[in-house]
Amino acid sequence: MNNTIRIHPTAIIEEDVLLGAGTAVWDNVHIRRGARLGDQCIVGEKSYIAYEVRVGNRVKINAFVYICYGVTIEDGVMISAGTIFTNDQYPRACTPDLLHLCTSDPDEATRETLVAEGATIGAGCIIGNGLRIGRFAMIGMGSVVTHDVEDFHLVLGHPARSVGCVCRCGQPLLKWAPGEFASRDSLVCEKCTLRYSVVNGKVQEHVSTLDTQESNS
Repeated sequence: MNNTIRIHPTAIIEEDVLLGAGTAVWDNVHIRRGARLGDQCIVGEKSYIAYEVRVGNRVKINAFVYICYGVTIEDGVMISAGTIFTNDQYPRACTPDLLHLCTSDPDEATRETLVAEGATIGAGCIIGNGLRIGRFAMIGMGSVVTHDVEDFHLVLGHPARSVGCVCRCGQPLLKWAPGEFASRDSLVCEKCTLRYSVVNGKVQEHVSTLDTQESNS
């Protein structure tokens, strides 16, 4: 395993930024003060990470991604090219009299967002503020996310709606009509054989070989 931190010479890394072992930051990236990135992360070219953002281990952030203040990203997340996060519930450039610029500092309208472990956000997505993107959820490319996303759910559209659920490996498990959540006593992934059950759209992992391996490690 290569634990060397790699930073392209055109990248801007501000003070008090922490980068974990093996993390790579590519050309024209800007990472603001106080941001924290874990081990073995990749930050693609021309991406922006705001101040005090928290990023876990083994996270892939592709090119042209905008991650604003208040976003926390857990381990193993994939954020595809062109994704934009937001954090302001009532954004304005100026005060009501238009005589003064509004500060960019957090205030009562600032909302935080959590992207839970293993989730994938497809290319060109826009993520609303104050949301939770669930564990191993998958957001289809070009989606506009305005509500929380459940664990293992697949969401698509403008605004994004749940259309099914996926495995840890990304393979679709079950599809349903938007808003009509299915139930299944047992689902087996055709690709990796992990097992799940679904009750009214709530996905539950079964004890599996993966769990046994983790408990013995």
